[in-house]
This record gives sequence, structure tokens and C-alpha cells, in this order.
Amino acid sequence: MNIQAVLAYVDTLREELIALRRDFHKHPELLFEVDRTAEKVADYLSALGLQVQRHVGKHFGKGVVGVLTSARPGPTIVLRADMDALAIHEENTAEYRSENVGVMHACGHDAHMTMLLGAAKALSQHREMWSGTIKFVFQPAEESALPSPIDGRMISGGRDMIEAGVLEDADLCFALHVWPELPTGVVGIHRKEAMAASSHFHMTFKGLNGHHSTPHLAVDALSMAVQFISDVKFALAAEIDPWETKVFAFGTLHAGTAINAIAGESKLSGTYRVFHPKLTGQIHQLLEKRADAVASTYGGSYTSQYRLGTPLLNETSAVQLTMQAGQLALGDDKIVILDKPSLAGEDFALYVQVVPGAFAFIGIANPTAETVYPLHHPLFNIDEEVLTQGAKLFVQWVQQAGEAYADQQAGVPLFKTKPMRYNKS
Repeated sequence: MNIQAVLAYVDTLREELIALRRDFHKHPELLFEVDRTAEKVADYLSALGLQVQRHVGKHFGKGVVGVLTSARPGPTIVLRADMDALAIHEENTAEYRSENVGVMHACGHDAHMTMLLGAAKALSQHREMWSGTIKFVFQPAEESALPSPIDGRMISGGRDMIEAGVLEDADLCFALHVWPELPTGVVGIHRKEAMAASSHFHMTFKGLNGHHSTPHLAVDALSMAVQFISDVKFALAAEIDPWETKVFAFGTLHAGTAINAIAGESKLSGTYRVFHPKLTGQIHQLLEKRADAVASTYGGSYTSQYRLGTPLLNETSAVQLTMQAGQLALGDDKIVILDKPSLAGEDFALYVQVVPGAFAFIGIANPTAETVYPLHHPLFNIDEEVLTQGAKLFVQWVQQAGEAYADQQAGVPLFKTKPMRYNKS
């Protein structure tokens, strides 16, 4: 099996992948509103001869899945990329900058899609080399969640895809993320805890509108929101074990329509990030308790909506497989162990909660190419040399998973490697 020929083929796709990524970058779309992006992905996969499933998702139906099946038995491997952008106004001046004002691929999802499409092309062009089934999963709404039109739950793209059955019969799943904290082409992997459980909350306080001259006849929803913010900050400091890692922040607050009128409604939102599911529930209950107390004290009411997060925990054998894949595809010095998990969230956590898998980070930092801005920054950009490197990692993941499957059938011990350790200075 000549994997080197496949990796060399990926190199020939460099200009095609750069053009593909720039097209995605020029036309970013938010959350589940990814119709143009999904159509382009589906058309590309279809042209490769893959079995393509459009409109995938139990609740929103905006995902795309391409399936490559071999006649030979083997594992079913899920490779995932995210399609959505962010509500950020791009400040880059490149000719491929966003044409959708106020929306930007500031998290590298344009690169993730491109890498996976490049891998799909390479794997489909050499399909006689693979055994089993490969699912190329492109999901919307990784960045956040929306209320389901079916049952009102806060649903992210990952949950929508999983509830539609994309993980049925899957043996392993893999995904990657571009990472400005690593040099271009260096792959970082966590042994277990990779990213935090990122929970989102939305709180609405209902009061009674009134005139500033008669405050006793009104119920001030703005003051309710302010009191809630203060009470929650105090409760987090006083009621949560200080040894527990957590990040909590309010993100929005909207109330009132006139300078001399008492607001009858206020809305606020925010996120909190932890590593242990028990703490996710504890903070959830804290928010509910404080909101109820504030509403009762002021004589108002409240409603709440949550998307409770899941920590992204890599599976041991999938981590070892990833280390092998990185070394073989990119070089012995291109795979490193990351010591500290990120407090950012990722809904690939939902995938590895169901199927063994691993989430890797691939570096994009190239000071000479001015790709040194952090994720979610209006000047964020990538070193486009990473596109073929990421595609190679996806390809090598498939190769290593196939070999692992064959070795397991033969009872051969697996996963012998000595990774480097990366400490950011």
C-alpha cells in the first residue's frame, strides 16, 4: 500500500485547495444559514464520485455527508469539518476578504473544510487502497446553537448531525483545528482533556414598563438584570470550589427603549467553561437559583434557555494513532503533546462522547506571512501552506486506522511512538 504516493498527490492539489479556501473565505455564512457553503461542499464531493447526503440534520437539515465505501471489510471512520463563520467584521485587506459585511471566517473553518475536501479527493482518487467506509462530515453551527424548530432545545450543528445518525456504525472519529499558537504544520494533541465544556445561557427578566416619575408603579427589568449579574458573580466566588477550573463571563445585555422609561424587559446572555460535567450542572443550578431569587424580590418573572456544554476528551488509542499519523505524514518533529487543555469549547466533544476519537490542533503561525493573530480576531488569517498539511493528516488518519483495524484482527500490539512535548514559551 503506497501511502507516500497518496501524500504526494495531495501536494499537487496545493493551488486548488488555496483557491477553494479563498472562495469559502469570501463567502462566510453564520450558524445554520450555510446554504451556499453546503451546496459547494456537496457539489465538490459529488464530482469525486462519493455518495453524497445533502440536508443532513434532524432539526435544521443543513449538513453534508460524503461516503466513500470499499468492497473490502474495514473500519468506519468519521472525519469531520465545520462550515460556519462568525459575526465579526473582517479588517484584512486581502483580495479574498469577506464579501459578507459583518461576517468572517475568523476561526479557520474555511481551512478545515478545504483540508477535508482535499483529503476526500486524494482518498477517492486512490480508493483501491482503502478498506471499510469513510464518512466525510461537514457540519453547520459549531460556533453556537439555536432553538430547535422541532422541540425548542438549544441545538448545535454537531448535535443536529449526530441525532440524524452520522455516527451510526462508526468505529473512530477525527477532527482538527487550525491553531495560531503552534508553528505552521506542527500537530498538537492532548492526551485526554483537550477543550472545555462551553455552556451558553440566555436569561430574560420580565417586569412592568413605567415612567421615571412613578417608579413605584413599575417593575424595573433593567435593575433585575444588573442585580442578577452582581449576585451571580458573588455566588461563583462564594459557592464554587476555588480549586475548580472555570471561566464565566456575561456577553450581552439589552434593556429599555427610552431614556426616561423604566424597562419592562431585559435580556442577557453569556458563557461558562469548565472541564467536569458535575460543575456544568452546579453552575446551571446556581444561575437558576439566583434568577428566581431576583425575579421574586422585584416582583417580576424570568425565563431561561441553555446549551449545556460537554468537555472534549480524547480517547487514548485514538491519541496514539494521531501521534503515529502526524509523524508519518508530516515528520517526526511535527507532532507534540500539549500540556494544557484549552478553555475554548468545541462541539466535536459530542462526537467523541459517542465514538472513540481524537481532536488535533495544527499550527498556522508564520510571522513572515503575518498569520499571527488569535482566533476570533478581525485580522485573523492562516498560512495557506497548512492546507495540504492538514489534508495529509486526514489521509494518514485513515491509513493508520486501517492498519490498526488489521492489526487488531491479528492480535498485534499497537501504538508504539515517542512524541515530543510542547511548552509554549
